[in-house]
Amino acid sequence: MKHFFTLLSHEIRMLLVSVSTYIAATLFLAFMGFIFYTILESYSKAPQEVSPAYVFFQFFWFPVLFMVPMLTMKCLAEERRLGTIETLLTTPVTTTEVVLGKYTAAYLLYLTLWGSTAGFFYILRRFSGDVRFLDPGPLTGGYLFIAVSGLLFVALGVFASSLSRNQAVAAILCATMIFGLVFGLSWLAGSTALNPDVLQPVRVVVDYAQVFTHRDDFTRGIVDTRQLLFYLSGTVLALIFSILGVEAKLLHS
Repeated sequence: MKHFFTLLSHEIRMLLVSVSTYIAATLFLAFMGFIFYTILESYSKAPQEVSPAYVFFQFFWFPVLFMVPMLTMKCLAEERRLGTIETLLTTPVTTTEVVLGKYTAAYLLYLTLWGSTAGFFYILRRFSGDVRFLDPGPLTGGYLFIAVSGLLFVALGVFASSLSRNQAVAAILCATMIFGLVFGLSWLAGSTALNPDVLQPVRVVVDYAQVFTHRDDFTRGIVDTRQLLFYLSGTVLALIFSILGVEAKLLHS
């Protein structure tokens, strides 16, 4: 892994000059700013039972659905389309280093974009003077959930990019996988299809993988090691499949 940091710095520079990065950042900040404004407007009209931070993180899924695909769709798909991935791997680097470098760069940018939203709460605290708006539990737990779940979401984006030469196809695949993970499992958990006793083990697994439940637990200050294991193991699997996908494509090219 001695070439990892060289590849990482290169990938960060490439993301910073990519148009899709700035489109994703602009849309993300505009949407989250609108959400934050709407929350403050509702709080100014009537007192609420939960903190603004708890409500703010309820909408995490919407920006993730478009931001992650835009950050990751080029990382491997574009390399394969241009044929530069073969050239890159003829140098003294491994497929693992390439995939991890691209993944880490996208994940760091993902964290940076979400971290910038902390400015909303700083401005609120600065000008309102009311510490009740900054309940540390939901705020810290919410950002911890974003960081932990982002490990898997970005890994799914890299995996989707490893499956296609077309950026648009990679973006659609990524959005579909994230949508299925966030909403598909929630729908399945609420359906009657898993009620028979014979399917109880499946229901246990589905309930265990409920992203919305994880979000609620984190924002309430509950950190379950089983949930951490879910995201970490899912991330590792997605990255392994990405590495194997790149190597398989190279063998058949």
